[in-house]
Amino acid sequence: MLAENGWHVGNIDATVVAQAPKLKPYVPAMRESIARICGIPAGRVSVKATTEEGLGFTGAGEGIAAHAVCLIETAEK
Repeated sequence: MLAENGWHVGNIDATVVAQAPKLKPYVPAMRESIARICGIPAGRVSVKATTEEGLGFTGAGEGIAAHAVCLIETAEK
C-alpha cells in the first residue's frame, strides 16, 4: 500500500515491555522477521526489550506491551 502511493519504510524502532520471558535471545530473529515482512534491511530495524521492574500489569507479569515507531518516507524523484 505504501509503495502504491509513493512511500516506503525508512526504519522501525520497537520496544517490547515484558517482565518475562527474557527476550534478548530472540531479538535478532525478531529484527530479521520484521525486516523481511516490511521489505527493508535488518539494519533499519531496532528491537529492544525491557521490564518495568514490578510496576503495572507488565511488571506484575499479567501481560506484555509493545511500542513501535516507523519512519515513512516519500520515494525520491
